[in-house]
Amino acid sequence: MKELFINEVMDRTNYFLDNNQRIKLKEMLTEICLNYQIEVIEQSKRQEIQMNNADILNKFISSKEIEGCSTRTLKYYKDNISKMLDTVNLPIDEITTEILRNYLSNYKTNSNACMVTIDNIRRTLSSFFAWLENEDYIVKSPVRRIHKVKATKKVKETFTDENLEKLRDTCANVRDLAILELLISTGMRVGELTRLNIADMNFQERSCIVLGKGNSEREVYFSAKSKMYIKKYLETRTDNNEALFVSLIKPYNPLGISGVEIAIRNLGRQANINKVHPHKFRRTMATMAIDKGMPVEQVQKLLGHIKIDTTMEYAMVNQNNVKNSHRKFIT
Repeated sequence: MKELFINEVMDRTNYFLDNNQRIKLKEMLTEICLNYQIEVIEQSKRQEIQMNNADILNKFISSKEIEGCSTRTLKYYKDNISKMLDTVNLPIDEITTEILRNYLSNYKTNSNACMVTIDNIRRTLSSFFAWLENEDYIVKSPVRRIHKVKATKKVKETFTDENLEKLRDTCANVRDLAILELLISTGMRVGELTRLNIADMNFQERSCIVLGKGNSEREVYFSAKSKMYIKKYLETRTDNNEALFVSLIKPYNPLGISGVEIAIRNLGRQANINKVHPHKFRRTMATMAIDKGMPVEQVQKLLGHIKIDTTMEYAMVNQNNVKNSHRKFIT
């Protein structure tokens, strides 16, 4: 039985260890196994482990749902944690720090995922095991000793004024133009935009209340141009749907996140502009606001960020302004 165990381990390491490492590993396993009795877990035992783990995972997901996590976030949690549990195939209270380190390392090797993705998975597992600790399923979270994964920070692009004009010119209908202007002027998330109803719009004050992450409401403000195109769009509507934006064809269902993303992506393709997606408008709005002198605390309020560090990551300060400020204040 020990020989079968060693051979199975060696087979599974074939894809990510070189020949010398595998020889050394086999020697170590052979030596270690001398001190242990190895038994095959029955299929029924494996199924019991999987059922228990799945039950606990569902309770965790329910707790996150109560906290106000979005459907997308809940799916991300469930998919990543389920994948880890299925891979290690151990009772939750037997999962150690070393097992999770190996899981993340193997995941990166086999999937060729970037370091940002690996750290996102680490944070997901950290949230799960911290909840297990708080709920007394385990004594201590094994993720505590797995530190943040360092990743190269890339300067994320924003739209230039020229690109924004190209996108405006490309719009073939007033609905897409209204969506475009609302995203540009408010910096709201695409999920917040799709949850808006006509009744939420205060055209006199050019403002609306959006429902953000964690079911947190905040007031955002839109431009005069946004107001004009939204009103023009609403005048063309013949349906009775309460949603602010609906599909262009019957039965005029409320526009969902994927619908907005597809419309925006198509605009980018037609305008021959790379990487056009709703979130880029949010980053552009933050950068433009800070660039023109808006205090970062106010930008933070508009974007609905809990931490100001998040706002600073969104905003790419214009380098020319940095140079001019240096000349003004330093030299």
